[in-house]
Amino acid sequence: MSSLIMLKSKIHDARVTATKLDYEGSIEMDVELIRLANLRVFEKVQVLNINSGARFETYVIEGKAGQREISLNGAAARLVEIGDRVIILSYAVVTPDELTAWRPTIIRLDSKNNPL
Repeated sequence: MSSLIMLKSKIHDARVTATKLDYEGSIEMDVELIRLANLRVFEKVQVLNINSGARFETYVIEGKAGQREISLNGAAARLVEIGDRVIILSYAVVTPDELTAWRPTIIRLDSKNNPL
């Protein structure tokens, strides 16, 4: 069996708090949420918009700790509205030997982006 692409991190039910069209691009997130979800700055993520069904990719940048902000920037700002519910996913390549112990990090957020 060859390596598989597996879910590594998931932030479920995040709320978009801001959009910044005039920016290079990315998803800016509270640094505490980044750490809790086992994400890294500049890591590629997939964003799923629960409200509209839009799916797109971008990369993570660090926001201020404790602010619970989720901001979509650049072109991605056109794919969400403030208040939209989104799922943020990242993936990893996993070898067959790693599969039995593989467990993704999954966090769920309340309506104010606080971990449940």
